[in-house]
Amino acid sequence: MQGPDGEKCQRRTVMLLTIDVGNTNITMGAFDGEFLPGMFRMTTKRQRTSDEYGMTICGILEHRGIDPKQIDAVIIASVVPDIMHSLTSGIIKYLHTTPVIVTPESDTGIRVNTENPSRTGPDRIVNAVAGYEIAKGPAIVIDFGTATTYDLIGPDGTLEACIIAPGIETAGRSLWGGAAMLPAIQIRKPESILALEKVRIYRSDRIYRKEDESVGMLGGSICDRNRRSGKDYRGGDRVHRSV
Repeated sequence: MQGPDGEKCQRRTVMLLTIDVGNTNITMGAFDGEFLPGMFRMTTKRQRTSDEYGMTICGILEHRGIDPKQIDAVIIASVVPDIMHSLTSGIIKYLHTTPVIVTPESDTGIRVNTENPSRTGPDRIVNAVAGYEIAKGPAIVIDFGTATTYDLIGPDGTLEACIIAPGIETAGRSLWGGAAMLPAIQIRKPESILALEKVRIYRSDRIYRKEDESVGMLGGSICDRNRRSGKDYRGGDRVHRSV
């Protein structure tokens, strides 16, 4: 590619803004090619207008040193339909691009083979895409959010099964909302599973119970997958963590 003076110019990579709309947070990542120069979050509020969404997103981008005018494309995976009109309109008005909305019919490279593909959440689909890309093969993706989800991706890039369980804080709010003497607490891993004080006892229960749940789900998923397929998929032990 040449400029007006005949000198060669380096082609700019595509700047992609990815948006994951969850029930608690909206998580965004600005990709410059495969490089991720910025990742940020905002709370999911259903009362925001399109101007509030547009101005907030542009303000956060600029604060991270990213020119909103450099955003070439936007893709959204959302489990909160109520905000989509305002969010989409804000992106169109302020970033001047129409976002791609992930659905079960989207061409993501992942084939959804659940019992009812049309009811599979976009968050599960993009998790499967990322898991398969990172693992380069069969994988189980665990997403600790408002709900804890487990997604099984087969060796051919098929989303084969999905499991959902209450998230740590979701289960916690249910308990301390119904127990007058139990205060709301910050969820963090205790130093020991053995606790002598009420808050530490509860914290220990929630964290270690979730760990046991995850280990059990992983083991059960792999065993059931092996039983149904007649193959052994226990060979991989790679763990990739993403916040």
